[in-house]
Amino acid sequence: MPYFFPAQYSTLSAAALRGYLIENYQLDQSTTCRLLIRNVSDTYVLENLSHKYIFKIYRDAHRKRHEIEAEVELLNILHANGNSVSYPIKDLEGKQIQQFNAIEGFRNGILFSFAEGKVILDLEDQHLIQLGHDMAKLHQSTSSIKLNHPRPIFNFETTLFEPLKSLEPHFSEMKDEYAYLRNIAEKVILKFEEFDTAAFSYGYCHYDFFPKNFHFNAQGKITFFDFDFAGEGYLVNDLMSFLNHYFFHQQSNSISREQADKDFATFLAAYQELRPLTDDELKAIPFLGITFHIFFLKFFYDHYDDWSNIFLTPRYTKHRVALIKKWEEMYCNF
Repeated sequence: MPYFFPAQYSTLSAAALRGYLIENYQLDQSTTCRLLIRNVSDTYVLENLSHKYIFKIYRDAHRKRHEIEAEVELLNILHANGNSVSYPIKDLEGKQIQQFNAIEGFRNGILFSFAEGKVILDLEDQHLIQLGHDMAKLHQSTSSIKLNHPRPIFNFETTLFEPLKSLEPHFSEMKDEYAYLRNIAEKVILKFEEFDTAAFSYGYCHYDFFPKNFHFNAQGKITFFDFDFAGEGYLVNDLMSFLNHYFFHQQSNSISREQADKDFATFLAAYQELRPLTDDELKAIPFLGITFHIFFLKFFYDHYDDWSNIFLTPRYTKHRVALIKKWEEMYCNF
């Protein structure tokens, strides 16, 4: 019996997946399959003359089976409710999750409908208005359901306390940076004591609402995708993550502060035409940005082995802390 040395992250053959998916989903024999992204999960694109699909392979170290089942459940509900999302497709047996016995153990995969259109980074007013309306409609669905399977929860425990505890060894030689993170986390906690959080809208948020995760087609229709980080929390987290698009856009000198503020206000006004926000929810958006950045520092740390030293070198870590300081300077009034 052949012996395979254990691996922690394999890459499944695109050629083998092509044959498997053609057979199990009865796709056209001309369908091609190629690896699009190798990341914390792997994304393949399949296409033939009439159809295009995305096949995503998850890693057990990042997403357990029950979390994937919850994502499928969420997307099925959103699709049934008329929200424009990339949704899981059923195979010939009615299954929406495929399982593969890879070298590192079982890996689960989903065939998704393709989000027609393209990413638009420099959004104009008509895009922002459509996005505000569509995100509000999405939240109308995600605020009124409770999934049968658990998803991550975004609260101060998971976005501040746990990350800071996990990250402490990494900052052993960056004590000033770590002290700053602890200090600003405490400021965020105190700030939220001023807010009536009981009145905040709560539900399942996408938590990664950057333009890279929704496409506009030629008619201006939006399709949302990549709900990999979706979890329970304040729905204004999604507005906060979109504000981060403008933050990073300014850091790359791709937009002025004046234009960024104007664009975000246009989006915010459109959103509130369907889902009004309380004054405290609006005030909370910048401070949730701090939790977002600290949460993702832990995410980079947790997956350091998979990305080698591209992320979380001392230089990169200091750069990310400097970005948090910049965010605080631009948006937070403690």
